[in-house]
Amino acid sequence: MKISVILPVLNEEENLIDMNTEIIGVIENIDVDYEIIYIDDGSTDRSFDILCSLREVNPNIKIIQFRRNFGQTAGLAAGFEHASGDTIITMDSDRQNDPHDIPMLLDKIDEGYDLVSGWRFDRQDAWLSRKLPSKIANLLISKITGVKLHDYGCSLKAFHKDVVENVRLYGEMHRFIPAIASWMGVRIAEVKVNHRARVAGSSKYGISRTFRVILDLITVKFLLQYSARPIHFFGGLGLASGVTGFIIAFVMLVQKFFFSIPMGDRPLLLLAVLLMFIGLQFITFGLLGELMTRTYHEAQNKPVYVVRKLLL
Repeated sequence: MKISVILPVLNEEENLIDMNTEIIGVIENIDVDYEIIYIDDGSTDRSFDILCSLREVNPNIKIIQFRRNFGQTAGLAAGFEHASGDTIITMDSDRQNDPHDIPMLLDKIDEGYDLVSGWRFDRQDAWLSRKLPSKIANLLISKITGVKLHDYGCSLKAFHKDVVENVRLYGEMHRFIPAIASWMGVRIAEVKVNHRARVAGSSKYGISRTFRVILDLITVKFLLQYSARPIHFFGGLGLASGVTGFIIAFVMLVQKFFFSIPMGDRPLLLLAVLLMFIGLQFITFGLLGELMTRTYHEAQNKPVYVVRKLLL
């Protein structure tokens, strides 16, 4: 078996040497073939030079340098694309993830799971700015996606390679990989991992990330449930809006003909007409979405299923 360890890097010059030493020490004790893929995500310090010096000592180290900062999702996507291992390990390069948890993740993969996610049970971060928003986000993501994890934000994860080969990442989608992969019917496990306080460098995340997570969550929910049938989403909204408008108009007509209540000067008439037009527009959006979905699947010959095993 060969494992690939993927670490996005952004201005972590003070952590890279110690982190690399820890990872190699752990992996060499496991006695497997390995590669360590560092993705330099537009660092402006000496991170890339340090990575190059590490590679001169150990040829199992690979480096991908971005021209500018593209974000952690892009870093992981590049790592997945260039990984050659049977099992993929992702982790942060700030030394807060503990490399000594890697054997535990691999053991869980060997039990038959396709994806193993770390849970920072005793997280060593500020409560108000990091732990509280993370807790709220995890509850929200678990509720909306139906994939219940305690810690979506933990970067320490293990994957079978066929899982990452079928996941396309963009935006800030890296934290939703378990939810995205759930569409394929993967077996997901969560294990408690050690989390260490940052000893060098500075955090690259702020409270503003919470708003991006919410917007991306809406996207993920739509992709998981309606990407192959957009008419069910837009059509549902359209029918609700159109039927509401029709009922309002019908009640007003009854009032006019049976109770002599005028309807021409009432704002409800405008509301009824507006709701019916909005309903028609939503249904039209749904039909256009269906045409785009059909074109997408047929043009790329993209399957609508994922096979786990073939016994022919």
